[in-house]
Amino acid sequence: MTEAEDEQWDIELSPKSNPFRLGIKDVWHYRDLLILLVRRDFVSFYKQTILGPLWFFIQPVITTITYTVIFANLAGIPTDGVPAPLFYLAGITIWNYFADCLTKTSTVFKDNAAMLGKVYFPRLIMPLSIVFSNLIKFGVQFVLFLGVMAFYMIKGYAIAPNIAMLLFPLMILLVAAQGLGLGMIISAVTTKYRDLAFVVSFGVPLLMYVVPIVYPLSTAEATYPAYAAIIRYNPITAVLETFRYGFLGKGAFSWQLLAYSTGVTALLFVAGTVVFNRVEKNFVDTV
Repeated sequence: MTEAEDEQWDIELSPKSNPFRLGIKDVWHYRDLLILLVRRDFVSFYKQTILGPLWFFIQPVITTITYTVIFANLAGIPTDGVPAPLFYLAGITIWNYFADCLTKTSTVFKDNAAMLGKVYFPRLIMPLSIVFSNLIKFGVQFVLFLGVMAFYMIKGYAIAPNIAMLLFPLMILLVAAQGLGLGMIISAVTTKYRDLAFVVSFGVPLLMYVVPIVYPLSTAEATYPAYAAIIRYNPITAVLETFRYGFLGKGAFSWQLLAYSTGVTALLFVAGTVVFNRVEKNFVDTV
């Protein structure tokens, strides 16, 4: 027996043979690294800025004011009887979380190629760290939304939160899973076709207009019936309408539409996981 054959290894690392394996146990063993990466993303993004985390508030406030002036005042698009700033802020809060998860996850292999090519750790930690770090930003903007909602309720506006608010954890899970699943698919393809990164950079802002953010779903169905199906069956539409219905009492809430969104989200997440697991084995050769 040769010396090489006689060696005993404590740990042996090999590529995943099952593409459907999430590796949650591995991620849990490396949870300290996950926390470290979340902290890195949060700190590095606002490092050497004057206002720092205040940008969490500034961005949605400026966007809300812009939408109010352009879409509510100039274009005269109705907002389901909800004050325009509150209506737009509800959409912006959900959309920003989805867009950030999708955009940053879509380049995770390219942006972290140096580290991923030298050090072993469960690769799923990278996109998960993006989802969790963006969750902090979402939490801050959600608090802003609650503050604006409380202001209008005190002013006597017909804001009627209801029991559908209890679906809030499911809404956030769906948004995160949609951004993560689609982002992992795009990230895997981007390792070979860099052009897709440019498509995502300008495509995500355009995608916003097929989601009822600056208009209610009811208005889209009544005014543009030819395009209503595209908007209605966009999986994030059900999340957004449920969010508005639960917290504002306005929106096209539907259990069937929410079930459809959940099913599509599950398919996206599974597809993203399979593609991500396949590409992680040899992405260093193409990045």
